[in-house]
Amino acid sequence: MNVLIVSGSIMAAARVSMPGATDSNLEFADYSLYSNLSDDELMQLAIERSIADAQNSEPGPRRAPPSHHPQQQTEPAACPANPPRYSLMGFIQTEMRCRHKSNSHCDFFFRELEPIVKAISEGDVGSVRLLVKQPGCNLLKPNKDGWIPLHEAAYYGQDQCIKIILRAQPGMINQRTLKEQTALMIAVTREHLACVERLLEKGADPDIANKEKETPLYKACEKENPAMVAMLLNYGASVNKNCIQGWTALHESVCRNNVEICEMLIKAGAKVSMPNMYGITPIFVAAQSGKVDALRMLLKNGADLNSQAADGATALYEACKNGHENIVEFLLSQNADANKPGKTGLLPIHIAAQRGNDSIISMLIPATSKARVRRTGISPLHLAAERNRNYIVEFLIEAEFDVNAMLSEDRSMMYEDRRSTALYFAVMNNNIDATTMLLKAGANPNLDTFNPLLVALRQGCIQTVTLLVEHGANVNAYIPTHPTTFPASVMFCMKYLTILKYLMDNGCDALSCFNCVYGSNLHPPIKTRQKACVQVRESIINSTYNVIFFSEFEYVLPYLLLKLFIYANYFSHLCIHLLVLIAVPPRPLMQLCRLKIRNLLGIKRLKKINRLPVPPRLIKFLNHQEREQDF
Repeated sequence: MNVLIVSGSIMAAARVSMPGATDSNLEFADYSLYSNLSDDELMQLAIERSIADAQNSEPGPRRAPPSHHPQQQTEPAACPANPPRYSLMGFIQTEMRCRHKSNSHCDFFFRELEPIVKAISEGDVGSVRLLVKQPGCNLLKPNKDGWIPLHEAAYYGQDQCIKIILRAQPGMINQRTLKEQTALMIAVTREHLACVERLLEKGADPDIANKEKETPLYKACEKENPAMVAMLLNYGASVNKNCIQGWTALHESVCRNNVEICEMLIKAGAKVSMPNMYGITPIFVAAQSGKVDALRMLLKNGADLNSQAADGATALYEACKNGHENIVEFLLSQNADANKPGKTGLLPIHIAAQRGNDSIISMLIPATSKARVRRTGISPLHLAAERNRNYIVEFLIEAEFDVNAMLSEDRSMMYEDRRSTALYFAVMNNNIDATTMLLKAGANPNLDTFNPLLVALRQGCIQTVTLLVEHGANVNAYIPTHPTTFPASVMFCMKYLTILKYLMDNGCDALSCFNCVYGSNLHPPIKTRQKACVQVRESIINSTYNVIFFSEFEYVLPYLLLKLFIYANYFSHLCIHLLVLIAVPPRPLMQLCRLKIRNLLGIKRLKKINRLPVPPRLIKFLNHQEREQDF
C-alpha cells in the first residue's frame, strides 16, 4: 500500500511539473514537493522522466494537435512561467547532489542521463550522429571527472561512436581525464579491442601514461591480452617505459608467467635486466613469485642469473625466502651462486633454515661453502634453534655444521644477554629436544658469557638443568658483569631447593658462600644499611628458624645465607654469625664425616661411586640414602 502511495505521489508531481506550465507559483510549489521525497523516490522520478523524454525526442514527423482555431504564433513567457525542458531534471539532480556530494554512483547515474552519453551507453549510433550535428552539442565539455563523450564511447566499447565523435572533433583523441586517462587507456583497461584498433588508426598516442605512470601497453600486459599487446606494439608502443614503481611491461608479464607476451616484448626490444626503483629485475620477479616458465624464458634470452636487488638479495635468495623449491632446483641447476650474501650478510641457506624448509636446505648444502658461512658471523644452526626448527637442527647436525659456532661480536651485541651459541638459543626457548641434539653432537655448554645453565635454573627446568650438568656445564658459573663471592647458580635456584640440592651433589661450591673479602675484620660502615641489618637479625632470632633441625642442613644453608646476604648488604661475616645463632643443635659428627669423605672423593668419583669396591651401605650413606628401605 505504501508503494502505491509513493508511486502515485511521484507521478502526480511529474504531471504537475511538465514543461508548458504557466503559473509560477504553482511551479515553485511543485518543486518544493521534491525536497520531501526520499533518494529512492527521486531516483524513480528521474528514471520515469528520462524515459518520457526519450520517447518525446524520437525522430519522425509530428502531427499537430487538432484545433478548430487558426494557430497563432505566441511569444514564450518569461521564466519561471515557462521553464526549460530539463528544469525538472536539473532540480532533481541538484537535490540529489546536495544530499550525496560524495556518492559516485549517483554522479555516474546523472552522467548517463545526458543525451549523448545515454545514446553512447545504449549503442544508439543514429542518435549519436544526430546529436553530434546539433549546434548546442559540445563534445569537448568534460564532466566533473574530466570525461568527455569520447571517453564514454571507449568505456562502453562503442567503436562506431568513436568514429563519429572523432570525425566531428579529431583533435580530442588524446585528451585526458582528471586521472590522466586517455580514451585509448580506457579502452585497453576495458579490453575493447575494436575500440583500441579504431583509436590507434585515428592517431592515438600509445605512450601516454595515466596518473600512476602506467602506459596502455603496461595495462594490456596486466590484462594478459596478447592480441591487444601485439596491436599496441605494431603501432610503436614503447616497451621499456616505467610505471611509478619502476616496473616495465616485462616485469608485469613475468609476474603473471605469461611467456607468450614476454616473448613478444623481448622481440620488440624489452630489456631483460632492467631494474625497477628497488633494483628488482624481471628474473628476480620470476624467482620471487615462483614463475619457472618465465624464469626459463628470461635465462634463455640472456638474463643475469646472479643479479642483486638494492638490498643485495639474489633470485636464489628470494626463491629460498618464499619456499619455491622448483625455482631453487632450477637456479642451482643453472649454477646460481649460493655463496652470495645480501646486505644483511645472510646466505640463501640462512634464510632457508630460518623459514624451516628442509628440502631447500638439502639442495643448498652441497652448493654452500662452510668457510663462507663462518665469515657471515652466524650459522644456520643459530637461526634454526632460534625459530625452534628442530628438524632443521637435526638436518644441519647430520651435515656436520659446527654445533659450537659462535655469533660474531656485532651480531651478539644485537641481544641484551650477548648470547653466542645455538645451544643458548635452544635453552632460552626451553626447547629440550634441540638442547638434547646439540649436546649429544658435542655442544659446549660453557661458551656463552651468560651460561645456559643459569638460564635453565632461572626457568626452573630440572630436565634441561640435568642435561646441561651431565654434559659438563659449570655448576659454579658466575655472571661476569655482576661478580659475587658465591656462584650465580646458587642465586638462580633459590626458588627450587630440589635443584639446589642437585647442584650441591654435583659440585656446586657452597663453601664460597662463607668467604668474605674482609676476613674477620669489620666491614666499612654503611649508614643506610645498618638499621636494616639489625632488623633482619632481630626478626631471625625471634622467628621460628631458632628451632630448625635439618638432617641435611648444608643444602638449605645457602638459601638462608643468600637471603641474609642480600639484606645485610653483602656483610658475609654478619650472615655467618646470624646463622650460627640459629644453627641449633650443631650438625652431628656423622654428617661432618660424610661431607669430608665426599670432598675427598671429588665429583667425578662420586658419579662412579656405584662401581667402587665399597660396601653398599656406605654407598647409600654417601648418597644421603641411608634412610631409604629396600623393597
